Amino acid sequence: MKRFTLLLLALILAACSSAPETAPEELPTILPVATLTPSPAPSAPQEALPTPELPPPPAVSRVFIVTFDGLRPEAIELAKMTNVQALMESGAYTLRAQTVKPSSTLPAHAAMVTGTCPAKNGVRWNEYVPRNGYAVGTDIFDLARAVGLRTVVVAGKEKLRQLSNGVDYFGWVDNSDDIEDEISLDNMALDQIKKGFGVMLVHFLDGDTAGHKNGWLSKQQLSAYKRNDQTLGRFISAMKKSGYYDGTLFIITADHGGNTSNPKHGNVTPEAMTIPWVVSGPGVAPGELQTQVYIMDTAATAAFAMGLPLQPEWDGIPVYEAFGMPFDPLRQGGCPNVTP
Repeated sequence: MKRFTLLLLALILAACSSAPETAPEELPTILPVATLTPSPAPSAPQEALPTPELPPPPAVSRVFIVTFDGLRPEAIELAKMTNVQALMESGAYTLRAQTVKPSSTLPAHAAMVTGTCPAKNGVRWNEYVPRNGYAVGTDIFDLARAVGLRTVVVAGKEKLRQLSNGVDYFGWVDNSDDIEDEISLDNMALDQIKKGFGVMLVHFLDGDTAGHKNGWLSKQQLSAYKRNDQTLGRFISAMKKSGYYDGTLFIITADHGGNTSNPKHGNVTPEAMTIPWVVSGPGVAPGELQTQVYIMDTAATAAFAMGLPLQPEWDGIPVYEAFGMPFDPLRQGGCPNVTP
């Protein structure tokens, strides 16, 4: 019996030694509790500053640009240019606008219609050189033609043909000699006015010719400007009779001035660089402009008035002050070597 008891005890011990160990009880995984940082209480919304409302572009149907070659600002009064003076009285004007360097006819007119300095439009020559092509860039004539408007240039110098390749009509009459042409510039321009236009530029040569021959502000030059001014009066009368006067924006300016003691120009003297700039028509606020105007602003002002897109590469900007908007007294503009 004793032996049986010992055997039974041995079997029990063997069974206990071969049983699998019990895995330790796993602790429950404790997830971190997200701690939210309270946001500061929202502050009361600030009242938005009112945005100044700018008036929309004026109701301009067409733009008529007249350039008096070589016209110094003081010559307007000295020559008794009554039609230009009337546009000054009804419009906005400055007698201290600035042209480009070189202060010569073709580079200045190229800057006028392309809105860019010679470094961008590429026109630095001042003779008719067909192989040089046209001024580079999108000009005011291109924009007008893109919306179906008729574009015209009537000039006293053939070289102005190189201003733009986007003109519907280009005509020129050489008045630089003593031989009277069969067709005058006046009649050519009048004919084009009666046909209608979207953007038209008329260039009077006579004052520059007289200035080179007799000197700037000479009686011969002033007489030439007076005759040209009388022709401008005929243009205005023709527009009124044809029904094209209302809705027309007039821009009157020059390409350069000239030195009284030296008939040459192309330099950066104040006498050569300073030109008049007059705008008159729908939406124009009359008065003398405080804005510093540059000749490149002509294209931008014409585009703005007609609701055409301003080009990002343009150096000129619209003369907003002429339409009753605030002006920037710190405006930086012009081309290299152009100083007010």
